Amino acid sequence: QVQLVESGGGLFQAGGSLRLSCAASGRTLSSSGMCWFRHAPGQEREFVAAISWSSGIRKYADSLKRRFTISRDNAKNTVYLQMNSLKPEDTAAYYCAAAAWGSASTKTGEYAHWGQGTQVTVSS
Repeated sequence: QVQLVESGGGLFQAGGSLRLSCAASGRTLSSSGMCWFRHAPGQEREFVAAISWSSGIRKYADSLKRRFTISRDNAKNTVYLQMNSLKPEDTAAYYCAAAAWGSASTKTGEYAHWGQGTQVTVSS
C-alpha cells in the first residue's frame, strides 16, 4: 500500500517562500505521475501542479505557474512544491497524490493515492 506524507507546511508571511515535500513509502513512485492540489475552506479542491514520472512534463494552474515550481527526486521517492512570493490567498491544505501511470494530469480522478495534507497559512 502506498503512503504519501506531506510536510513543510506552517505559518508564513506574505512575500516569503516555502518548500513542501511529499515522501512516498510502500513502493517506488518513480514511474508515477505526481501532483499537488490544495483545498481552502469554503472552496473546491484546486489543482496546483503536476509532474510526469521523468519530470519531462510539468503542468501548473495558470494563476500559480509564475510563483510555484514542482519537482521530484525519484531516488528519494519524493516530490516537492516550491512556493515563492506567498500570498494570503495561498492559505489552504496542500495535498500530494500519485497516479497509477506516469503522465502529469490535472484531474483528481486520475490519482489513486493521496496524502493527508499539510496546512499552509499565509499572513498578510
